[in-house]
Amino acid sequence: MKSLVILAAGMGSRFGGLKQITPLGPNGEFIIDYSIYDAIRVGFDRVVFIIKEENYDIFKSTIGSRVEDKIEVKYAFQKMDVEGIPSTRVKPLGTAHAIMCAKEYIDGPFMIINADDYYGYDAFKQGIEYLNKMEDSTYGLVGYKVCNTITENGEVKRGICEIDNGYLTDIVESKVGRVEKGISMTPLAGGDTVIISEDTPVSMNMLLFNESLFDYLEKDLKEFVDNIKDIEKDEYLIPDVLDKHIKNGDIKVKVIPTTATWYGVTYKEDTDYVKDSLAKLHKDGTYSSKLW
Repeated sequence: MKSLVILAAGMGSRFGGLKQITPLGPNGEFIIDYSIYDAIRVGFDRVVFIIKEENYDIFKSTIGSRVEDKIEVKYAFQKMDVEGIPSTRVKPLGTAHAIMCAKEYIDGPFMIINADDYYGYDAFKQGIEYLNKMEDSTYGLVGYKVCNTITENGEVKRGICEIDNGYLTDIVESKVGRVEKGISMTPLAGGDTVIISEDTPVSMNMLLFNESLFDYLEKDLKEFVDNIKDIEKDEYLIPDVLDKHIKNGDIKVKVIPTTATWYGVTYKEDTDYVKDSLAKLHKDGTYSSKLW
């Protein structure tokens, strides 16, 4: 079975509300509704929500209940039950750990996405086509044109993809934004700000895997815990795992281009633009008048 795994344990409140359950569509749809809708129509069989256990009731009543008669729904809880990490830690342990928490519900190829990003139909279409032919340790990353992933209301964090012959060699986590000369990129790890092409591929955390990933995640988690510096804040992140094993030659990650446009609410001022954009997608027939 092909599963859509939605990372929702780090429910953010950067703009004053829980973004995953903020109505933005013309009929009160959440952004996550569009991801599930697109996943169903391209052929996914199951959706797995990775959430905090204390958010189960609100997720099931507001999101799960809308779709559980249309696709198989599972809930995985990201708990602080890792040896060496205090159970009192508040911040989730990171995306690599979150994916591990969904292992019992995965029995085939799967796609990872964020709960609060709108990805677009083409991205799901490209993603499942790749899943249908994926080889064991050749994973996938759906790459967006950076110009299709930015907001007019400030800089955003994006993973700039470095590619060789179609395969990922590095992701440079950066701040990007529109400036007078085009689009600027400033690496978060330090370095000069440069102007980049509007077609520069970026990762929006739409990743494609099969079950072989869990072997790497489980082996690397112990190493992460053994070397952790800030036990309350450091995160075990999927880009770090991929980077290590790409450089070791254990895996390859194919970058699959999409023409889709990302929408999301990074800043409170983005809300009206996202609402207008989603309404247009209903009007032009990309989506039916009502999703559910």
